[in-house]
Amino acid sequence: MGSNKPFVKYIIGGVGLFFVSVWLAIWAIPDSSLHLIACDVGQGDAILATWGTFQVLTDAGPGKRVLDCLSKHMPFWDREIEVVVLTHPQIDHFGGLAEVISRYKVDTFVKTQASSDTDEYRVLENAVGGSRARVVYADVGTQVRAGKIYLDIVHPPKGLTSSDDNDLSIVSILKFVNFEALLTGDISPKATQLILSKNLIGPVEYIKVPHHGSRYGLTKSLLEVSRPQFAVISLKRGNSYGHPHKETLDLLAEFGIKVYRTDEIGDVEIISDGERWGLK
Repeated sequence: MGSNKPFVKYIIGGVGLFFVSVWLAIWAIPDSSLHLIACDVGQGDAILATWGTFQVLTDAGPGKRVLDCLSKHMPFWDREIEVVVLTHPQIDHFGGLAEVISRYKVDTFVKTQASSDTDEYRVLENAVGGSRARVVYADVGTQVRAGKIYLDIVHPPKGLTSSDDNDLSIVSILKFVNFEALLTGDISPKATQLILSKNLIGPVEYIKVPHHGSRYGLTKSLLEVSRPQFAVISLKRGNSYGHPHKETLDLLAEFGIKVYRTDEIGDVEIISDGERWGLK
C-alpha cells in the first residue's frame, strides 16, 4: 500500500500558500489617508502622492531609482498610475519616466510645450506616444484629479516662452480635503514673481523647495505668501552643486519652517487625513 505523505505535504503546502496570499493581500490594502512621498532618487525630483489605489506622480528623477519608490509605496498588485506630471524637460526630472511608463499603465500625462533635443527625451516621447496615456498640456487653471487628490496648476500660463526651462516649470497645488502642498519644480524667482502677481497662491502646509535648495530658487516673497509649516528638499548627498545652499536654509530658518531632506533621511513621507499631518 502506497504512502499518502506526499499528498498530505501538497495539501499543507497549498493551505500555507493560501494563508500567505491572504495575509499579503490584507497587508497591502491601502488606508484612507493621503501619503505624500518625496522619493529619494538622488539629485533630482520625484514626488508620489497616493490615496487608496489612486496615485499622482510628479517627475521621476534622473534614473531608475523611482521604481524602488513606487514598488515600496504602492500595492504590489496596483500597476496603474492615474496622473503623471513632468514639470519640465530636464533629465533630473524626466530621466526615470520612460521606465515608469513601460511598467505601469499611465492614464493622464501632464507636461508643458517645452521639449529637449536629447536622446533621453526622445525615448520618453516615444514611450508616451506608444502608451494610451491622455496627454494634457499645462495651463493656469488646469485641474487634474485622482480620487480625492486634486492638482491645480498655477504655472506656466499658456504661451509663455523663456530660454530657461526653469522659468517654465509646472507649479501646482496638490489638495486633499484641507491639506495643501505647493509643488514647485525648479521654478525661478522670475517665475515666482509672475505667479504672485496674479494672486494664485495662498497659505499651504507643505512646500517642495524649488531647484533642490539652490539659492536661485526659493524666495522670501514666496514664503511670505505660502506660509508653509514644513519644507522638503530633494537632493543627493554630497552633490557637486553645493545644494542646499546656505542662503536657502537660512531663509527657511528665518520663517521657522521645519525642513526634511532626502539626502539625510531617504524617502520623506508625510501622511495626512486631510486635517492633520505627520512625518511617517
